Amino acid sequence: MTDVTEGARARVDMKLEIVVIPVSDVDRAKQFYANLGWRLDADFAAGDWRVIQFTPPGSPSSVIFGKNVTAAAPGSAQGLYLVVPDIEAARNDLLGRGIKVSEAFHGGGDVHTGSDEPYLFGRLRVSGRDPERGSYQSFASFSDPDGNGWLLQEITARLPGRVDTDGTTFSSSTELASALRRAAAAHGEHEKRNGGQRDENWPDWYAEYIVNEQAGKPLPS
Repeated sequence: MTDVTEGARARVDMKLEIVVIPVSDVDRAKQFYANLGWRLDADFAAGDWRVIQFTPPGSPSSVIFGKNVTAAAPGSAQGLYLVVPDIEAARNDLLGRGIKVSEAFHGGGDVHTGSDEPYLFGRLRVSGRDPERGSYQSFASFSDPDGNGWLLQEITARLPGRVDTDGTTFSSSTELASALRRAAAAHGEHEKRNGGQRDENWPDWYAEYIVNEQAGKPLPS
């Protein structure tokens, strides 16, 4: 029998597809998630069973809830992360839809005690987005009618190893536009450092910046 090492095995893709959230009133939950602007993918019922599926904009994964879908207590799902390129833009979108959402905040220390929910990276919140606009550092939170807790997290650049470097992808035009704005701002500083001269190779510089930022690689100077 031939021993196949881990490195020699063909990788099998395992893509997270569904997160189940427990709710007490299915129609109320359906209205809430529809109001978020999420795409309704399914609403199936058969006998004493019903399942509803929604997908957030730009997300490869979806959520399902319904009747006899899970035995978990309604409202027990906490710390459900929604990654956004701009925390304030995401907040304003939710507020415009009539959703109650917290102010933007950032961490004030590695304190993992207390009752503040659903902030998993520490319980101490400091008002406002991270002053240095660090990726992974700015948050806002909201809950559905049952109390299932959602967390918005602003991510503009992934940590090394978090992105497949074989390709650069964006889940929406909004995400790509945000990346272009950051590249434009950084390129402006690049031109200043070079005597204010116009960089004729700016498309190459932009491309390198955007690809490296997403993959967590060193950025061009």
